[in-house]
Amino acid sequence: FLIFLQVKGPAVDWAKINRPPEDSIQPYEKIKTKGLPENIAASLNKLAVVKLNGGLGTSMGCKGPKSLISVRNENTFLDLTVQQIEHLNKTFNADVPLVLMNSFNTDEDTKKILQKYKHHRVNIHTFNQSRYPRINKESLLPIAKNMGMNGENGEAWYPPGHGDIYASFANCGLLDKLLAEGKEYIFVSNIDNLGATVDLFILHHLMSQPADRRCEFIMEVTDKTRADVKGGTLIQYENHLRLLEIAQVPKAHVDEFKSVTKFKIFNTNNLWISLPAIKRLQEQNAMELEIIVNPKTLDGGLNVIQLETAVGAAIKSFNNALGVNVPRSRFLPVKTSSDLLLVMSNLYSLDAGSLTMSKKREFPSTPHVKLGSSFTKVQEFLSRFESIPDMLELDHLTVSGDVTFGKNVSLKGTVIIIANHGDRIDIPAGAMLENKIVSGNLRILDH
Repeated sequence: FLIFLQVKGPAVDWAKINRPPEDSIQPYEKIKTKGLPENIAASLNKLAVVKLNGGLGTSMGCKGPKSLISVRNENTFLDLTVQQIEHLNKTFNADVPLVLMNSFNTDEDTKKILQKYKHHRVNIHTFNQSRYPRINKESLLPIAKNMGMNGENGEAWYPPGHGDIYASFANCGLLDKLLAEGKEYIFVSNIDNLGATVDLFILHHLMSQPADRRCEFIMEVTDKTRADVKGGTLIQYENHLRLLEIAQVPKAHVDEFKSVTKFKIFNTNNLWISLPAIKRLQEQNAMELEIIVNPKTLDGGLNVIQLETAVGAAIKSFNNALGVNVPRSRFLPVKTSSDLLLVMSNLYSLDAGSLTMSKKREFPSTPHVKLGSSFTKVQEFLSRFESIPDMLELDHLTVSGDVTFGKNVSLKGTVIIIANHGDRIDIPAGAMLENKIVSGNLRILDH
């Protein structure tokens, strides 16, 4: 809050922004050519996996933690995460723990569900990120009447973004506990990114650096496509790698920030971070995270501000930080029902909790799917598909209005289905649509 009051003007001086030097962002292929050592289990035993689990499923029309939404064969995000890590531990006879960073919104519900993993081969720890007071935009005072969470006070608090991980992790004692257990790195990612699996090649790269040049922070980045123009990017700024988020960009430069020519990559938020380095920076109070000011309007019309930070913004405080340009498959976030349709379809196959693009798809790129507002909520979305269509040869799908899909529909090329207001389109069972536009009104009713 003090920093927010002191820092006036834009967070970055646009003229000082440079492209990162060539060697500061390594292609994943180069890291992969090193191969793996015989005893990769020794490296795994120095790793803990942290999943950011503070978010609710509200944007997808669900109550409770987002991680408890079913994404594939009745498996939730959390189920898939536990399966992945259990598979690692069994395969390599290792002990990689799972750590969940919850928020006050998700903590209680998450803890209840953790009972079901008691007999799985994975140790699960949880900790809570902080709870910060929302601030009245005019008076700059907290709107909370007391420390409670009930009644009108429920809207007075917020979780301050995932940059809070460093302080919360240290404060709750887990940082020291993991260090005492011989852990050296954490792999941090969003729980809704189904591509964020433990990558043994990146792990080996970290573990094989000479002691005096230990890489303390790796950010996985990937090439921008049209869908990613808002993603944060890596820049060189005052001799450090730095994360630049769209919220920090002066208005006049937003279009330049979104261009794919100047900033070719974006942050996947898959991060590998040194535990001793976090400990050092926390003790020295040297973690400088840019503050993101997030204005909100509450239900009653009151304007408030939330001060937030991002976990990746700390990259500039760590030594020998590195970007690794990873394949797009390591970034598979499920933010909307359009994303959900992709991961539920035959484009992906599920193996030990990991989703991989089907071998039967000829193009490695993901189809572009845009489902209209009738599909926003998960329950409604599911009711509109008797079965998920075959999408192996799909490039682009747009659906708008009151549309339903029968069993065994196949979609290929570019398919656009638009039901105008008051109309309804039922795509019949077994239909094959290839490069088609469907409009008008088509009802199929049981006789």
